Amino acid sequence: MGPTRVLLVEDHRLVREALRDVLSRLPDIEVVGEAGDAADALAQSVRLMPDVIVLDIGLPDLSGIDLTLRLKRDGSKAKIVALSAYSDRRFVMEMVRAGAAAYVAKSAAGTELVRAISSVAAGHHYFCPEVSSLLAAGLRGGIEPAPPLGRRERDVLRLVAQGQRTSAIADQLHISASTVEVHRRNIMRKLDLHTVADLTRYAIREGLAGP
Repeated sequence: MGPTRVLLVEDHRLVREALRDVLSRLPDIEVVGEAGDAADALAQSVRLMPDVIVLDIGLPDLSGIDLTLRLKRDGSKAKIVALSAYSDRRFVMEMVRAGAAAYVAKSAAGTELVRAISSVAAGHHYFCPEVSSLLAAGLRGGIEPAPPLGRRERDVLRLVAQGQRTSAIADQLHISASTVEVHRRNIMRKLDLHTVADLTRYAIREGLAGP
């Protein structure tokens, strides 16, 4: 049996090169292709038929969740290893539901990524220790759905995702800047998200970032 054939999908070139350098040193792993966006990943998946796809969930043209669903729908047999800077329980669970076999935090991408690739190639699932702890906590306490956002909170989230500053959001919604900040904090608390980038990804994924 030959080495595990891996397709790397990561939009940051330096990160992709670093991952390739780590994996290329291993005799039982062969990096057969690299992609910087979802469109290229879909094309290379068909052409190269890799055994494993290491997939950053924060791609510029399509979320990793949607890309995983597309890959599975298009008949890809590759095992999906999700790679993310975000170890949020909801991201993890959505990737698993989409069909990912492993989830590795970028902060643990060295040895943990190698373990994940080896595990999924052998037919197993794999979660790095940081993610395993999150999943265990979710199983103990139950993974509750996010509380619904109010109309004004959805308006604020949409404008935040569009890159609007607090003052501009306040002007558009005819509310004070301090009220915008209160809504933003409430949204982050409800969704268990911690940065504007997290909010933006959530809004895009939920179709809330449009005009």
